Amino acid sequence: MLVLEFALDIVTILLLYGPAYLANTGAMLFGKWIPELTKTKTLTIDGGRSWSDGNRILGDGKSWNGLFGGAFFSGILMTLSHIIWNDNSIDSNNLFVDPLDMTDSSDWFWLYNDYLTAFILGCTLGFFCLFGDSLGSFFKRRKGLKREGIVSSKAPILDTMPFAICIFISSFALFPNQVFTQNFFIFPILILLVLTPIIHRVTNILGFKLGLKDVPY
Repeated sequence: MLVLEFALDIVTILLLYGPAYLANTGAMLFGKWIPELTKTKTLTIDGGRSWSDGNRILGDGKSWNGLFGGAFFSGILMTLSHIIWNDNSIDSNNLFVDPLDMTDSSDWFWLYNDYLTAFILGCTLGFFCLFGDSLGSFFKRRKGLKREGIVSSKAPILDTMPFAICIFISSFALFPNQVFTQNFFIFPILILLVLTPIIHRVTNILGFKLGLKDVPY
């Protein structure tokens, strides 16, 4: 029973942080798919500039479109999570816990109503997810690992751990006392952190098979 309960805690925390984890999907939507479909330009974060090692700072894969679009996407998903699982408390032994279960109007990120508050929560965590992803891309390029066109380098740790770590650090720093930062979730979060490269790999393979990605990593 203890093993089952722990496994359920990991699933619960994955669902709570799911909107932030999916910021990368939103970044692809707004930074790649929509511009390709609408024939509109993307604005790269590094502006095409290179570092002192001769490699691009971040590359074409990191754009302002993707950064803000991905954060917006996480905000929408967090709001939907709140709407669908509204009033599901952590004490109800329900896998689908309302991300605003322990939030009220005294919290710094509360804005007018619970829907806008959920959106701000999701946007913030989504932004830090993509900040961590860009950080990982920066260090990849310093090691000579880069993505240009259809050529892409495998770096499972740098592709996953920076964004996951940034999500969890920002959540505990900015949103203490919320349901997803409770002390009893710390160990499940650490396990989720270890599982993140596997989850990332599986979803990328799925995206590749569905034709949503150029490479399965």
